[in-house]
Amino acid sequence: MTDGDDSTDPSPTGWPDPAKPAERRPHATLLLSMVLVIATAGLVYELVMAAVASYVLGDSVTQFSTVIGVYLSAMGLGAWLSRFAERRLSLLFVDVELATALIGGLCAPGLFLAFSYTNAFRLILYATVVAVGVLVGLELPLLMRILRRELEFKELIARALSFDYAGALVGSLAFSLFLVPRLGLVHTSLVSGLLNAAVGLVSTYVLAPETADERRAMAGARLRAVFVLVVLGLALFEGKRLTSLAEAQSFGGPVVFAESSPYQRIVLSERGAGFALHLNGNLQFSSRDEHRYHEALVHPVMGAVALPRRVLIGGGGDGLAVREVLRWPEVEQVVLVDLDGAVTDLARTHPRLVALNRASLADPKVQVVNADAMSFIAESRELFDVVILDFPDPSNFSVGKLYSAELYRKVRARLAPGGRVAVQSTSPLLARRSFWCVVSTLRSAGFSVLPYRVFVPSFADWGFALAGLDPADRPTRLPPGPLEYLDPITLEHLFDLPQDVGELTAEPNRLNNQALVSYYLKEWSRWE
Repeated sequence: MTDGDDSTDPSPTGWPDPAKPAERRPHATLLLSMVLVIATAGLVYELVMAAVASYVLGDSVTQFSTVIGVYLSAMGLGAWLSRFAERRLSLLFVDVELATALIGGLCAPGLFLAFSYTNAFRLILYATVVAVGVLVGLELPLLMRILRRELEFKELIARALSFDYAGALVGSLAFSLFLVPRLGLVHTSLVSGLLNAAVGLVSTYVLAPETADERRAMAGARLRAVFVLVVLGLALFEGKRLTSLAEAQSFGGPVVFAESSPYQRIVLSERGAGFALHLNGNLQFSSRDEHRYHEALVHPVMGAVALPRRVLIGGGGDGLAVREVLRWPEVEQVVLVDLDGAVTDLARTHPRLVALNRASLADPKVQVVNADAMSFIAESRELFDVVILDFPDPSNFSVGKLYSAELYRKVRARLAPGGRVAVQSTSPLLARRSFWCVVSTLRSAGFSVLPYRVFVPSFADWGFALAGLDPADRPTRLPPGPLEYLDPITLEHLFDLPQDVGELTAEPNRLNNQALVSYYLKEWSRWE
């Protein structure tokens, strides 16, 4: 029998004689290098699907944990299923690679389109996770059974697993440091698919057929590999169009700008007669009514301070809160701290956004710092008359920390005497307990709080908290010149809370419990 015949084992243990011709070791090394490639691609698929789920569903911790858990279980199922493969292992390995390349490579564009055009996103998501996981789980056992013809058992296990773990490291680092920041999720999955397809094509030349029939079948597999490479190559070429097609449906209008930063997906889309900014699929503002939100966020806290000369803004990288702050002639310095430089760069350069924010980030009074706001506030030794916290809604733990008692205590240390804080606090109508959780958290950090709300058509009722270290009356001052929404009477009535948004008991949000995130996800899920 030949070495390729699985029906006869050359040793009593079922493994080949470890004494192998030296000239076959380079062949084994080439096959082991395939382990590195397929492990890299497999890890990237896992992260891509988890990131897409987080992008469209929110709550990154839940999405990553469930997707990764299901994926690893599916890999175990694939490894178990490999035991039933008895013949034509080389041909089966090639076909598994090609199937992985197609399903895994197309997972990101497919899932984005599924979210935009179907109501079965979760079903499609987990079906894809299981399919890719099973296929990836089949890869290594099949390749190890092929490699056992050339390597002794202990060397095979050691080298195969070493290459597999190294590939996982390469995939995880490449995903976060290069692939997503440079390519985006869609192109990242397609590039990984091309890697799998390339391994499949190379395997048709490297893996020796065992019979004449298998040799003919391998020639057919070679044609299939070329076909898969062409399909994925075309999809890669049209990747931006596929993304725009999905995003146009999700965002309610044509996409005029889209970019993936190391932190998030940034999209500007047409929205009726105006435009809108979306971060990770979540609406940040619509140009048609953002003035209501930003005037309500900024002017009550500015008017509550006798001399608001130095202002710190956390978040608000679009420059719209800065625009409102600069209406106050007393202002001498504005420090804007936003994590994502891609957002602040967009606010400085995109013509439509620059027109909307009135080039506020180019004002000489404004200093832009691209850093984590919590770290900046903790490390700063400056004092501010006004602190405005305009962070995204607390839909995940990484944002939830920015609403924590720990952060608010750090903010206290940065307040000048008589200073005030304004916090955007989600919707008191749609997420009532979340709103009062923010208020409760501020109080637990030693603040006196005046909650208030405004109606913004794009968001419904929206809530804010005005806080200081001493009790304060409702503010009455507004900046000179006309505003689009606020006037003295409207300002006064912002603090009148209807009965259906009245106070509820809520646990303060702390880093060790992130109660706010739980409240928020539970409440908003009722409105989706």
